[in-house]
Amino acid sequence: MSALKTYLLLLALGAATPVGAAPASQPSNCVKCHFDNEDENGPAHQVARDVHEQNGLDCADCHGGDRTLGDMDSVRASAGFRGAPDHLAIPQFCARCHSDARYMHDHNPSLPVDQLEKYQTSIHGQRLMQKKDQKVATCVSCHTAHSIGSAKLPYSTTYPQNIPATCGHCHSDSAYMAGYGIPTDQVEKYSRSVHGIALLKQGDLGAPACNDCHGNHGAAPPGVASLDAVCGLCHAIEARLFDGSPHRPAFVEQGLPMCMTCHSNHEILQPSDSLIGLADGQLCATCHADDGSKAAEEILKVSADLRSLTRATDSATVLVNRAGAKGMLITDEEFALKDVAQLGVQARSSIHAFAADSLTAKVKDGIAKADDVSARARNLLWEYDYRRIGLGIASIFITLLALGLYLKIRRIG
Repeated sequence: MSALKTYLLLLALGAATPVGAAPASQPSNCVKCHFDNEDENGPAHQVARDVHEQNGLDCADCHGGDRTLGDMDSVRASAGFRGAPDHLAIPQFCARCHSDARYMHDHNPSLPVDQLEKYQTSIHGQRLMQKKDQKVATCVSCHTAHSIGSAKLPYSTTYPQNIPATCGHCHSDSAYMAGYGIPTDQVEKYSRSVHGIALLKQGDLGAPACNDCHGNHGAAPPGVASLDAVCGLCHAIEARLFDGSPHRPAFVEQGLPMCMTCHSNHEILQPSDSLIGLADGQLCATCHADDGSKAAEEILKVSADLRSLTRATDSATVLVNRAGAKGMLITDEEFALKDVAQLGVQARSSIHAFAADSLTAKVKDGIAKADDVSARARNLLWEYDYRRIGLGIASIFITLLALGLYLKIRRIG
């Protein structure tokens, strides 16, 4: 099968035209020529899975010219031929359709039509339009030019799991980014973060990627004042607690970024109770000293409370698992352990209020619940032992009874 036939087969199988799409009224010769004169990375090889091709648009709709002509020179000389746009012209080039509300409503009503407007406010757009920076990202840098796919499709460069690599194509290239004064290890750090592990390794498509914090078309680095708002889109409870805490005015006064100061930005690691404390290497010791102040006392109290809750939770978990291993029904206790875990989450979230009394109240609830589960698990273990003792006594009685019957039968016989 020839390469061109392969392309046509792929086009037939993977590019069914949806209702409302208008296929080209005349056959296009563009693909016929380009397919045999380009390698497999060329536009004609990629276009079969392009969303525009699948919706009835062809080469001439973007590049202009007469699609029915048989040679490239004639096409280039034909009326309306635009060819490949200059890098600086790409946003306006795509916006001819994507900023036209009526046109987009007829083709894909779900898509917004303000991408260009947002792009002009982004760091990328400002550098492109004001400084004529030829290296800055445009539409095709992220979406590609001829294999644009829906963000719902795994092969698309804008599929959630592909976003870090898409952004990293530029932002991880130290040579390409030289002169911009920003680091190039963001993707590497992100891949080690709780967000990166959830998205890239665990396949959680709801985990945030670059665009969830920085934006898509209006991409910009969150400022100091907006960081808590950005993080608060997902972590709403923690953001609300921090907003009412004594740390917020202190952070504002010192110009410290809200969430990032403690959690970092791209390399956000799984938090643990061991971070809370005043010893070397513990997070609170970054700003606070073990000097007997009220702040120091509260930090140490929070640390002690969390350790107590962890001990109570671990003890209850061990006892429930022991009871389950012995064959006891532990369904209710397992559900109760989930309640204990939830109280632990609430207690740790309340750290962001920076009020020890608030956390202590939740810790007490968690410990009380854990102690109750432990008591129930001990009862199950006692019941197991009681049953074994009863079974042993019954077994001895039955054995003696059987022996007595045996002797009686022998005597009669």
